[in-house]
Amino acid sequence: MANCARHDAPVTPPQPHPTPGLDADTASRLLDTAIANIGRDYPVHWVHLINSPAELVPQRTLHPIFAGSLDWHSCVHQTWLAVRLLRLFPQFSTTAAATIDALVTEESAQVEAEFFRTPNGSFWERPYGWAWLLLLDAECRAWPGGARWAEALQPLVTQVRTGWLDWLGLSRWPVRVGTHTNTAFALSLVLDAARATGDTALEIACTAATRRFYLADRDYGGFEPSAADFLSPALTEADLLRRVLPPEEFAGWLDAFLPDLAAARWTDLRDPVPVDDPTDPHGSHLAGLALSRAWAWRGIAESLPEHHRYVELASAAAARHREAGWRYVFGFGYAAEHWLGAFAAYLDIGAVT
Repeated sequence: MANCARHDAPVTPPQPHPTPGLDADTASRLLDTAIANIGRDYPVHWVHLINSPAELVPQRTLHPIFAGSLDWHSCVHQTWLAVRLLRLFPQFSTTAAATIDALVTEESAQVEAEFFRTPNGSFWERPYGWAWLLLLDAECRAWPGGARWAEALQPLVTQVRTGWLDWLGLSRWPVRVGTHTNTAFALSLVLDAARATGDTALEIACTAATRRFYLADRDYGGFEPSAADFLSPALTEADLLRRVLPPEEFAGWLDAFLPDLAAARWTDLRDPVPVDDPTDPHGSHLAGLALSRAWAWRGIAESLPEHHRYVELASAAAARHREAGWRYVFGFGYAAEHWLGAFAAYLDIGAVT
């Protein structure tokens, strides 16, 4: 593509999970769900700041690409999911690609970009939605079949990338919650996207911010989980640091950050959290928490030196969390299905590889 190097329902019982790596049947089911999601305008979680009645317009007016899947950020990562699956499973139907073609056009991206140039757009969906958009861009650019979508998205991606760098340069502290505004999770996605696309400036900015925000952290004392968490603040931070630090340095940082990780006080971090009602929005968050913890635990285990005291602990925790999380990906209503598939796929097939 041009400018490839950028300048500077019914409740069903939990089902058995598929094997790691995704079998074709499960991948096809995820793709069908993602495509249905991105084309579904309602229900919609409409969260814009409104200054006058004239601004009360349908979501599709302001966001002609990403108006589906309940909210903007979910639509972005469901689109990422569709592109990722189409790339890895070339045997899948072209109907899904045609759906993306109809949504992802340069004209629509210009409309989306124009919103992000407004004062409200300068912070809306930051950082979570922005991070998923940059990862979507990287996925499209890594695959010849996605080049047309990367080209079409360029006006929006350029605007969001600029906003990301401006915001990151001015941020004094990170946000350490277990939901969308978590800084470490967004940094992880954007750092991966920057490395995949060779965007050195973006990588340097993310690495510098990671060190500025987290390198001195010691003796983590947070209470996890909160009822709405779909990310673990502690594990998400560790999953970011292992991307930035070499193994021995990461091991030293983790030893200082969670020196008593094997202690009884961290049982709720090592073991999956019960999900009492996965059809409830916050219940679906806890289902997603199992998936995100699984990839964080796995990344920690794989990044530590081979004989580190936490390798076995982390590997076992990753397996337990994956087993728990996959049981809620299908069959628990729109509150869960509009987003959980992306987390399940990210766990099992990663991104931009």
